[in-house]
Amino acid sequence: MPIPDTTSAEAYLPYTKSRLLRPSRGKAWRDLKAWIHEPLRETDALALPGVSEPYLAWTFSGEVEFQEREGDGPWLTHRIKAGSFFLTTGGGPYECRWKPVSAEPFLAMMVFVELPLFRRAAEEVFGADASKVRLRDLSAFTDPDLNWMMQRVRDELMARRASPLRVQGLAQLIATHLVRNYAEVVKAPSSGSASLPGFKLKQVTDWIESHLDAAYDLDQLAALAGLSRFHFHRLFKQATGVSPAKYQTTARLDEARRRLRETKQSIVEIALEVGFASPSHFA
Repeated sequence: MPIPDTTSAEAYLPYTKSRLLRPSRGKAWRDLKAWIHEPLRETDALALPGVSEPYLAWTFSGEVEFQEREGDGPWLTHRIKAGSFFLTTGGGPYECRWKPVSAEPFLAMMVFVELPLFRRAAEEVFGADASKVRLRDLSAFTDPDLNWMMQRVRDELMARRASPLRVQGLAQLIATHLVRNYAEVVKAPSSGSASLPGFKLKQVTDWIESHLDAAYDLDQLAALAGLSRFHFHRLFKQATGVSPAKYQTTARLDEARRRLRETKQSIVEIALEVGFASPSHFA
């Protein structure tokens, strides 16, 4: 099926090609949508859309080598096992693939926090700055407190009849936890889709341009922006039109050309000082 840039929680599951085991149904699940599902045991390049709501993917059984990428970017690899999380907010379509590294069944739960609840949590924690709050995108992280919350959500999904009070309490607890631990205030109000704030983009590009001789390190650049490698790569390319690696190469070439014009350094000296192993990169 065609992959949209963004879809809703209700429409997301079919794109995953997972086997639905337990859906959230009824009035109890007004502020939280959750599905226990069994992903494909192994897959190649599964294309998935972004989602409008804050989205948690929680693995509670199995272990897989998981890779993700945006567009034609590099495949980024993670080891996922019971207790691993992904946190995604907005953004565009991406690809992922995985293969098992254990004999256990691969089981997971999707949890979507409804936007009105997320906004209320942001208002409680950040007050007047709530409209500028955005969650960070994170891949393959662990969080013992969040893990406990997911176990309780799973209990309610498996119950004969979910308790509206308990589900609402868990929804509020999860939303507040996400805002307290994974949210930040950005300079521009959030439009509902992920973007790289201008001040963070400048922080990263300034670092690249002042460390031209440094080896390309996606982890370090992502850490400067406070994002996972995958989501940083996606948002940087979205903001600049090129990948971080391409931006670094272009910055090196621009500086090498400037030095060739304005200094008496040799080509070899310039190449080494701007991070190239030899002058053949810009000869």
